[in-house]
Amino acid sequence: MCERQTFVKLSEEKLIPKSDILSLLRTYNCYHEGKNFQLRTREEDGQLILEGLLNIYWGLRRPIRLQMFDDNERFRLNRNEISTVAKQASAESNNNSVNGEPRPADGDIGGQEEEDSPQLLRTRSDASFMRVQRRTNTHTAGDLQRLRTHRFSINGHFYNHKTSVFTPAYGSVTNVRVNSSMTTGQVLNLLLHKFRVENNSEDFVLYMVHESGERTRLKNDEHPLVARVLYGPCEKISKIFITEADLGEEVTYDVAQYIKFEIPVLDSFVEKLKEEEEREIVKLTKKYSALRSMILHQLEGRGHSSDRV
Repeated sequence: MCERQTFVKLSEEKLIPKSDILSLLRTYNCYHEGKNFQLRTREEDGQLILEGLLNIYWGLRRPIRLQMFDDNERFRLNRNEISTVAKQASAESNNNSVNGEPRPADGDIGGQEEEDSPQLLRTRSDASFMRVQRRTNTHTAGDLQRLRTHRFSINGHFYNHKTSVFTPAYGSVTNVRVNSSMTTGQVLNLLLHKFRVENNSEDFVLYMVHESGERTRLKNDEHPLVARVLYGPCEKISKIFITEADLGEEVTYDVAQYIKFEIPVLDSFVEKLKEEEEREIVKLTKKYSALRSMILHQLEGRGHSSDRV
């Protein structure tokens, strides 16, 4: 009990002194003063619990799939109904195109962008259901330019209603409300549930990515909110990314310090390492050749001594 009152758990094997966490928390909340990202604290069974919003950056390279409907919604659309609504919206937008400009085709899988017309389907931020919003066809020049540049998306992330494919913009940010007792797996499940993602949470991992290029994977038993406090509040220095489990890899500090160099400079480093390696090979070869000669000489001497006896 005393240990639980004194330490905050970062993982099953790592404990952080409670006094250190509280000190870091003061700095963290001071940095976010006046914002929604300040963390609150409470005691639960003698254990310090932090809770608040945690920013997570999208680092996915492949599209993910969303649920076609949410069981908790008042109405549902099956795939045929969605296709029908999408075709109707597409036909209407083609008939109302400005200056005879053709409307782009439906969004492609894998991040192809789609321009938004007044009749395009709009999506709630949690992607739980779809609704057609009709707007007036009278627009100013500024409105038309905005419509051309505004993408069909969920908070800036591209979404294709036909295929239910969702392509988060790389490096864009979302957030979830978590507490310090939640593990990496639980945070991932919460994030995927927020966007109604059908993919298995085991397909994804979280990485702490430093501005230097260092990448450290948050293990399944780690607590991301505690890690966020330990790394500090400034996300220009370090960010938490969600990536595919089979595509992500850790990058140590020793390797990361070379990442920002230009290719010619890195090539020169490689050449120098090769030269140093060759020198070490020559040195070791000479050393062990000398030892081999000494051993053979000693064996020959013993052989002559036994012959005399």
